[in-house]
Amino acid sequence: MKILYTNFHAGNGGGHVTYIINLARALAPTHEITIAAPATSRLYRYARAIPGVTVADMQYTTRPSSWFKDRAQLRRLIKDGRFDIIHANGSADHKQVMLATLAMARRPRIVFTKHNDHPLTSFGHKLRVTLATDHAIAVSDYIHGLMKDSPYGKRPITTIRHGIDTNFFAPPPPESLDKLRDLIFGPDWHGKLLLGSAGGTDFDKGWLDLVAAVAALPPADKARVLLMVAGDPPSEAKLARVRELGMIDQVRFPGLLDDVRASLAACHAGFVLSYREALSFACREIMGLGLPALVTDAGGLPENVTDGVDGWIVPVRDVAAMTAKLHFMLDHPEAVREMGARARETSLRDFNLDRFAAATVDVYQRTLSGRAAL
Repeated sequence: MKILYTNFHAGNGGGHVTYIINLARALAPTHEITIAAPATSRLYRYARAIPGVTVADMQYTTRPSSWFKDRAQLRRLIKDGRFDIIHANGSADHKQVMLATLAMARRPRIVFTKHNDHPLTSFGHKLRVTLATDHAIAVSDYIHGLMKDSPYGKRPITTIRHGIDTNFFAPPPPESLDKLRDLIFGPDWHGKLLLGSAGGTDFDKGWLDLVAAVAALPPADKARVLLMVAGDPPSEAKLARVRELGMIDQVRFPGLLDDVRASLAACHAGFVLSYREALSFACREIMGLGLPALVTDAGGLPENVTDGVDGWIVPVRDVAAMTAKLHFMLDHPEAVREMGARARETSLRDFNLDRFAAATVDVYQRTLSGRAAL
């Protein structure tokens, strides 16, 4: 198959970019892959390094004055490329694909993945469903439900949860852990519970709730917990809240990392405590590294974890519930290790790239043949 992936993000792009990169790496050996994204984007930079993948600099601005230029450029790419499938991954690029393929004599089949829980009821979505969607992919059952109750319910919808490279996100050799912990947490980590996240430092990622949960522990237990939060450096307002809770010496901020493995692998458990989440690559990466994940019940996030088996699920913003889980981790370190081993088993069984790529190719094949979703 000849497949064109589109994405509008001009910068980091988060999970959208990881999603496309994982598919491109998995499918490039057996399919012709082209990725159209802004040259300034992480997606463009990473895609150029994948053997066999063609990359095109493409803008997806929403300014009406630029629609004609950008649409014409995309239209030429589509006509010259003679693609079987166009796989759009955001509203802006999906709209541009719709405009570029209007009245096209041979329009490729168009697949759209919904990566977030933003509303789907606008007139624009209705147009894109009618004119530029042959099949929709939801990244979780939660998102599937949102799409089914929207204009996308008129099209086949298939749930395909994210895949990760479980060879890349794998537990490091046990003999390396002490050095990693020295590097990330400093020499005083011994005898302490280490928890980490690479979900970012935005307020709605819920990490400040965990800081408050640690602060609510009895003083002796509070002193036994260290946190690591990777992402953009926190604002002064966020740091002020950490200081107010008396936790500034117990939280590490390594910054935005290209490779989060060392920072996460240094931990005993990971956390993703978002207020809203479609599914979460961050959670799956934590579990791939052999760590149990503490997550909230937001959106599709709990679909990653079996509560009490390979992680824990707590209500959004429920600091008391988080404190209770911290008590458990402090009192039962062996159980935490066993849950980490089960998290690794879950990742190998349910999160692997082969399964993710095969399910996506199956959607492409069914879309080309005109069959509905199973």
